[in-house]
Amino acid sequence: MKNVPEIKIGVVAVSRDCFPIDLSKRRHQQVIAACNKRTLPVVPVEKIVESDADVPKVIEQVTGKDVNALVVYLGNFGPEGPETLLARKFDGPVMFAGAAEESRENLFGDRGDAYCGMLNASYNIGLRGLNPYIPDYPIGLPDEIAEMVADFLQVARVIIGLKHLKIFSFGPRPYDFLACNAPIKPLYDLGIEVMENSELDLYDLVVNAKKDPMVPEISKQMQEQLGDGNSYPDLIEKLAQFEVALRRFMDDNLGASKYGIFANKCWPAFEKYFGHVPCYINSRLAADGIPVACEVDIYGALSEYMAACATLVTPTILDINNTVPRDMYEHNLEKIKPYKHTDLFMGFHCGNTNAACLLDPKMNYQLIMHRTMEPESEPDITRGTLEGQIKNGPVTIFRFQSTADTQLRSYVAQGEVLDIDPRSFGSTGVFAIEEMARFYRHVLIQKRYPHHTAAVLAHAGKPLFAAARMLGVKDVDFTLPKGHYYPGENPF
Repeated sequence: MKNVPEIKIGVVAVSRDCFPIDLSKRRHQQVIAACNKRTLPVVPVEKIVESDADVPKVIEQVTGKDVNALVVYLGNFGPEGPETLLARKFDGPVMFAGAAEESRENLFGDRGDAYCGMLNASYNIGLRGLNPYIPDYPIGLPDEIAEMVADFLQVARVIIGLKHLKIFSFGPRPYDFLACNAPIKPLYDLGIEVMENSELDLYDLVVNAKKDPMVPEISKQMQEQLGDGNSYPDLIEKLAQFEVALRRFMDDNLGASKYGIFANKCWPAFEKYFGHVPCYINSRLAADGIPVACEVDIYGALSEYMAACATLVTPTILDINNTVPRDMYEHNLEKIKPYKHTDLFMGFHCGNTNAACLLDPKMNYQLIMHRTMEPESEPDITRGTLEGQIKNGPVTIFRFQSTADTQLRSYVAQGEVLDIDPRSFGSTGVFAIEEMARFYRHVLIQKRYPHHTAAVLAHAGKPLFAAARMLGVKDVDFTLPKGHYYPGENPF
């Protein structure tokens, strides 16, 4: 995936001066070996931090090695002042973890007390106003620390991705989708750049891309990708021209940013002037880590990008769309157990989900738009969707959102896409999430989330929850099991 950060994690050991420094050195080497065994992108930092004077030396070392994320490893109790000063001085996400004791045989000479040291570290983290990544249980043996580093890698990609992100939008946020019209001030607070443009700007870009030498190349890629699903060969060149225009625009306008995503208005005027819907192009860009959210949903595009950074899996944006008919539920009971009927819903969008996420993807036309735009004729300007059943397997839905009063909040829920024919149009599938009905009522409705959700075919709740918290979001919701009540939920 091209449009996401490459992470190099520096692993630096710290040592309190009244503990043997050799203990931290040895344990540090063991952690590095465990990380290398898992082929994690770690860079060992030779300097052991004991005092403030060591901090600039470590910063110099990691800067010279292009390290952009840092693990502060307490090989023993650790010096809470210097280790947290290091976290403050380092320009990137930081994780804290510490060594577990290895054996009962040498608790005199080799006892490190990092279990205790993490408590002092946490106090100093608060004093300095830091918000590092701290694993759920941050003390472990080398292989356990390596597992924590693997989790941190996912989170670090999200944090660094957002730090260097620019969101491009085309067109005003539509009146009929006012829920997508969230304040952008919190994005600037996170360091994200936003560049809003008109649909006329986009039209001009596409017209000028007509003779671009990339158009034939992209056309060929599209034909190969669609194969037998290429229902409209005559449309391919026009779609390629549109994709080239977006790619060129992003490359030319990233400026000081490194990564870009889009949130574009896609109807109703779009089709009359561009002669197609943008859905298939949106699906292709998502595979490169460049999600394009429909209906100028800036926070939807951001949510997709965060999911892509966390997983390196192609994301999509879907409507939390419709209920599963009772007869469909009863007909597929063997595939649905143990889910209740109200645990199910259909995730749907017009046709913007990537081919890799669909069974038998096929280019089609947008049925809803066709009804209103060209009801008496064969599909023409409403062509260009990519349709199919979303593949079954694990799924995460996620939303990162601003409220009307510019407060950030988020939700994340894990479940699965079931192997059930949705018997409908668009990119669609039957989703199952335990206790979805309660989550729908007491989170999605109660907290006024819009209908769009980012979806990724992987379980990514852990890194997305952690990333949202590191970004300062205090209100991160998730599904609660039966018997555990949401605030305001009627227990009767």
